[in-house]
Formats: sequence, C-alpha cells, structure tokens
Amino acid sequence: MSMIQCVDTCYRRTADWLQAWLGPLTLLFMRIWVALAFWHAGVVKFEDPMGTQLLFNVMYHVPLLPPDFAAVLGTWIELIVPWFIAFGLLGRPFAVFLFIYNIIAFSSFPGLWPHGFWHGLFGTTDFADHKIWGLMLMAVIAWGSGKLSLDTLFEFVWRRWRGSNVRNAGNPA
Repeated sequence: MSMIQCVDTCYRRTADWLQAWLGPLTLLFMRIWVALAFWHAGVVKFEDPMGTQLLFNVMYHVPLLPPDFAAVLGTWIELIVPWFIAFGLLGRPFAVFLFIYNIIAFSSFPGLWPHGFWHGLFGTTDFADHKIWGLMLMAVIAWGSGKLSLDTLFEFVWRRWRGSNVRNAGNPA
C-alpha cells in the first residue's frame, strides 16, 4: 500500500467515524442548547407574568396579535416546545416552528437591533444569540434530530414492529 493510499484510507475511516458519532452528538448539543435558551426565557416570563405583560404592551411589537394574548402564548410556547426539540421528538416540524418563532421574536423587539434591522441582520453584534439559535435550528431542519433522539428510537421501534407484523401475516396460526 502506498503512502497516499494509507493516508486516504485513514482519512476516510476518520471521516466515517466522525460522521457516525460526532454528527449526532453535535446535533444533540445544538438541540439542548436551543431548548435551554428558549425554555429559560419561558421560565422568566412565567415567574413574572405582570412584567411579561408590561413588556409585550410597551416594548415588544408582535404583529397581528393583541399584546396580552401574545404574552401568554409566547410564554407557553417557550415552556413547551423546547422539550420536543431537546428530546428530538418531531424534531424537524418543531425546529421549523421555533425557527419562525425566533424570527418573530427578534423582529418584534427593536431594542435588539440598535443599528437598524438590515445592518444588524448582516452584522455580528446585533441579536447574535438569535442568529446562533437560528443556525442551530436550521441544522436540525436540514439533518433531522440525529441518532440520539426519540425520533430515531421511535423509528427503530416502528420498523421492528412492522417487520414482525409482516412476518406474522405470512404465517397465520
């Protein structure tokens, strides 16, 4: 085996190993990071409902919803949806939902973009957390929840159950 073939083989094996283990672990960490960020925001809103209502009536400008309703809805979304993301249950649909929610959240609060919305969108300082969360959610949307998720576990159980039912259908007792 030549030196180039040896390096190529070593590279491919390392890449396969990284894809098999580091990819799912990275998706798990991203899901947990985003889930914790939104869940903590929901806990803060839940612990101070009057302050939350004040913020939604004065500072946040959620489109199409009355401020009090938006405050309650936003609180419960932030308390419930992150659990689905963290455990990887219906990961892609909830990641799409939270991605859109994230866009509504940062666009509803002008205080997050003091240099203007478009400048902040392409800059690195304004609403940086929301951009990072959006990128993490995009990874879940693109690649799913990964191997370390309830989606994968339920898919495995479903295939086993379906496979045993197909085998049993061919051999009636």
